[in-house]
Amino acid sequence: MKLTELLLAELDREVPRSRRALQEVPPGQYDWKPHEKSMILGYLADMVATMPSWVAMGVTMNELDVAPASGSAMARDKLETSDALVKALDKSAADARAALHATNDDFLMTPWKLLARGQVVQETPRWEMIQDTINHWAHHRGQMTVYLRLLGAKVPSIYGPSADDRQFR
Repeated sequence: MKLTELLLAELDREVPRSRRALQEVPPGQYDWKPHEKSMILGYLADMVATMPSWVAMGVTMNELDVAPASGSAMARDKLETSDALVKALDKSAADARAALHATNDDFLMTPWKLLARGQVVQETPRWEMIQDTINHWAHHRGQMTVYLRLLGAKVPSIYGPSADDRQFR
């Protein structure tokens, strides 16, 4: 199996799981967080909705500086409804799919760099950055489902049944 096929298949399994979780984000809770050291729900849900765009960045960009000296280059809209979050997921997933369809395995073996203030903090083959992104995405989605539970919202089936959703998906 080609790397592109493997990554596309994984993306296609994870998008519906993320969609189900994002559909349960309760309205009016954007700034809620379970602890003073935790990130707010709105920021976390936004990450779950838009992290597939990092897959596209892994293909279309050679590097990303997450903390440029000039300030953040990643503008974010405030996504305050589950509908807005799902639309953002659909767009970021479409961008990721398009980027993966437009590349090949040889290119995915080329280096990609993550920088902070111009300094390389990680250099890895593109496919590895993309795989790490998908794992990171699943991690934050899991974190978000804990927030959903604490807020009394429904926790959907992700990799198997939940107390609220008995389907095995």
